[in-house]
Amino acid sequence: MRIVTDSGIDLLFPSERLAELDIHVVPLDGQSFRENVDIQSDEFYRLLAATDSLPTTSQPSVGDFAELYRQLATSDPDILSIHMTSGLSGTLNAAQAGAKLVPEANITFVDTKTLSAAAGWQVEAAARALKARWPMRQVLALLERIGAASDSAYTLQELKYLIHGGRISHMKGLIASILNLKPLIGVEKVNGTYVQLGQERSFKRAVRGLVDRIAERHALGSALRVQVLHSQNPQGAAMLRELVDQRFDCTWLPVGPMSLVLGAHTGPSMVGVAYAPAAVFADIP
Repeated sequence: MRIVTDSGIDLLFPSERLAELDIHVVPLDGQSFRENVDIQSDEFYRLLAATDSLPTTSQPSVGDFAELYRQLATSDPDILSIHMTSGLSGTLNAAQAGAKLVPEANITFVDTKTLSAAAGWQVEAAARALKARWPMRQVLALLERIGAASDSAYTLQELKYLIHGGRISHMKGLIASILNLKPLIGVEKVNGTYVQLGQERSFKRAVRGLVDRIAERHALGSALRVQVLHSQNPQGAAMLRELVDQRFDCTWLPVGPMSLVLGAHTGPSMVGVAYAPAAVFADIP
C-alpha cells in the first residue's frame, strides 16, 4: 500500500527515507510557488521580508491529486491518503475530489485534525505499520490513538504577518502589537481549528507559556515524545527545547523548519512544539 500526504504535514527526514517508507508528498501550491518545489524555506522568508505582496501557499489542486493517484495505482491500487486538518485547509476535499477521477484506485482517507509535526507522526506511524503488514483497521486505530494523544502549541514574536494576512483584525492586531502581546495558539481536536490558549507580554514568557501548557496535561518528569519546529527562528526553537527538556523526560525528534503553509501566515518568528506520551508509540514497528 502506498501513502500520500501533503506538505502541510512536516516529515523531517531525507527524501530517501520517504522513498523507503513509500510516502508521496503533494506540495502545497500557491499563486506564485509550490512549497519545496519552486521555492525553499530560506528564499521564501527572504521574499516575505522584502515585499508587501506576500508570497502565499494554498491547497494542491484536484488535478495534482488525480495525477499522483493515477500514477501510483498502475502498480498498486491501494492507497492511504493522510492530510492536514480539514478545519484549516481544503486539501482533504481536493484529495477526495481527485480520487473520484481515478476509479481504478482504492483510496482510504485520514483527516489528521492537526498539522505540522503532530500530523507527521501519524504519517510515519502508518508507513511503518504498513511496512510491517498491519491490517488497515489496525493502522487506522493506531492513527486515531496517536491523534487523540498528541497536542501542538505555537507562539510567535511578530504579529504583522497575521495582521496583513487577515488572520486577526487590523485593530485587534494593532492593539496587541502596541501592548507587545504574544498569543499562545493550539489546535483543537474536534474540528482541527486554531484556538487561543492565552497570551503573554514578551516572547520569552510566551515560550515559557507553551511549556506550562504541556505541564497542564502531563505531570513534570513524564516520559514524552517531543518535537520542536520553527518558521525561521532557530534561537527561539532552541530556547523552547531547553525549557521542555528541563521539565520532562523527553524522547526528542529533530528540530527543524515547519511547513511554509504556517510560515506564510505567521512570518519567520513562529516556534511550536508537538508532544505526546512516549508510551503511545511503543508498539510501532
